[in-house]
Amino acid sequence: MQPLLHIDLTTRRAEPREVPAAWQEAFLGGSALAARLLYEALTPDLDPLSPTAPLLFLTGPLTGTAGPSTGRFVVCGKSPATGRWAESNAGGFWGPALRAAGYDGLWLTGQASKPLLLWIHDGEVSFHNAAPLWGLDAYRAQEAARKVLQAPRARVLTIGPAGEARLPFALLLTDHGRVAGRTGLGAVMGAKGVKAIAVSGSAKLPLARPADYARLRSRINRALREDNLTQTMRALGTGGAAEYFDYLGEMPKRYFRRGTFEGAAQVSGATMAETILKGVSACHGCVIACGRVVDLGDGVRRKGPEYETLVGFGPNLLIDDLAAITRLGELCDRYGMDTISLSNTIGLAFHLFEQGRITAADTDGLALRWGDAAVVEELIHRTVRREGFGALLARGSRALGRAFDAEEEAVQVNGLEVPYHDPRGASGMALVYATSPRGACHNQSDYFLADIGQVEERLGLAFYDRHAGAEKAANVARHQDWRTMQNALVMCFFVNVPPDDVAALVSAAVGRNYTVEDLLAVGERAWNLKRLINMRLGLTRADDCLPKPLLEPLPDGGAAGYRIPFDEMLAAYDEARGWNPETGAPLASTLRRLGLENCGGG
Repeated sequence: MQPLLHIDLTTRRAEPREVPAAWQEAFLGGSALAARLLYEALTPDLDPLSPTAPLLFLTGPLTGTAGPSTGRFVVCGKSPATGRWAESNAGGFWGPALRAAGYDGLWLTGQASKPLLLWIHDGEVSFHNAAPLWGLDAYRAQEAARKVLQAPRARVLTIGPAGEARLPFALLLTDHGRVAGRTGLGAVMGAKGVKAIAVSGSAKLPLARPADYARLRSRINRALREDNLTQTMRALGTGGAAEYFDYLGEMPKRYFRRGTFEGAAQVSGATMAETILKGVSACHGCVIACGRVVDLGDGVRRKGPEYETLVGFGPNLLIDDLAAITRLGELCDRYGMDTISLSNTIGLAFHLFEQGRITAADTDGLALRWGDAAVVEELIHRTVRREGFGALLARGSRALGRAFDAEEEAVQVNGLEVPYHDPRGASGMALVYATSPRGACHNQSDYFLADIGQVEERLGLAFYDRHAGAEKAANVARHQDWRTMQNALVMCFFVNVPPDDVAALVSAAVGRNYTVEDLLAVGERAWNLKRLINMRLGLTRADDCLPKPLLEPLPDGGAAGYRIPFDEMLAAYDEARGWNPETGAPLASTLRRLGLENCGGG
């Protein structure tokens, strides 16, 4: 493993840091290793927007290898949205370029006295005035940074105006709209005074057995090109399953209150492909190319929305205009705001307005009517400026609900808004959302796919009906462990690679032989360590819950009448995890088994 680069932004001192070999072996990289590196630093009294707060960018042992969809990196710290563990990952080319610059990670502390553009090139670091970039949107800032540096091939990671304003759901963006979107780490970067980080280099990646790795990578990528999931993703993007999710009652409508919406069929990857799709985009080393390139009739090629944005600004708000949804998603990217959190929060505002708990007097005269894309656009502008009612939206759904004595109506878990896979349509997501280390999250486990049959027997997973209950709890835990391990590599979830091939890739990359069971243990170890971090930060058993709206049956659609047996599922999950059912803390025996005995326990 290459060293991490630690930069104190206050003093502008930069120095390499080595990662202990034992930590590399036990946690591999990505967000798993980040949890170990940050374990001591994340304390209850730490303000995530303070100079002392760490912001850690990490790659994984496969990042940049041209392996199957391994162009990703993670960013981790303490969330300004939730006060808990924060992690997000992004694709594109920035992660591989950081490794090519000679570093496997970047650790920022301190605070710049004026806006900075960091430039890391072939092991060297320089600091540039970012005042001319401050205020630019996240696309224009990338272009401007390359001009300042006179480095047209540099890869640039940047924040938008939302990060500068320290909104709790501000994101980081690179390349063709590739974002580290959740938990608000764009606000942390903004608080540190860093507008953008540009990287490039020519370092050779440290592969232990390069010839073996090359043969494996080539064979796996050839097979991946022929895989049905790959071909569907390439043709339809992440919205390819939207119509099926709608049929199952898994696609939320009217802020999680309805199971049907006439316009849902207009909001799908298939409709996009038939109407506005003009091309695809791919991350480094990816044969899938799930990214959408669209033209809305103005001759401009722009990023097309993925599933979460499609649904968040579509059926969630009863909007069926694909062009309008695309523009709303692009607006959020340019401002640097997470589309899931913002569309969810706007959905709550619409819901409370319909109930009469929010009135036009609260919204500066705006009528919040379902299906009105123009009003949604105006709310986005007001949110990033914290203008009028936008100042309330800028605080997220939990705070918005609390302001109108309606916190129980907010569809969030531990301060993070729920994504658009309704657990009443796929019950495994109930446990995923309730136990995720970063709040409600579908990227700690996309178990909704397992609930419709995408299970891997080699991982010890079995198939259960999508409305099964406690019997699937152990399955969910094992699925979370595997996805946590992938977030350590960092490998995209969309690659359908046999587990034994993944183990062979890792072994060739790092020079130690890992089995599938070893990799699952990496995931389980990291999952439990993040749990311990959150418990230190105030998480209790009472926080392992679902919001009230998701515990109520839907009135119509493919999941009509189904009630999630959540208490029974959580009890079975505790048993599968080896957690104390009273406190939710990992048992001492669990920690000993995972080599975490010095980190606490219940």
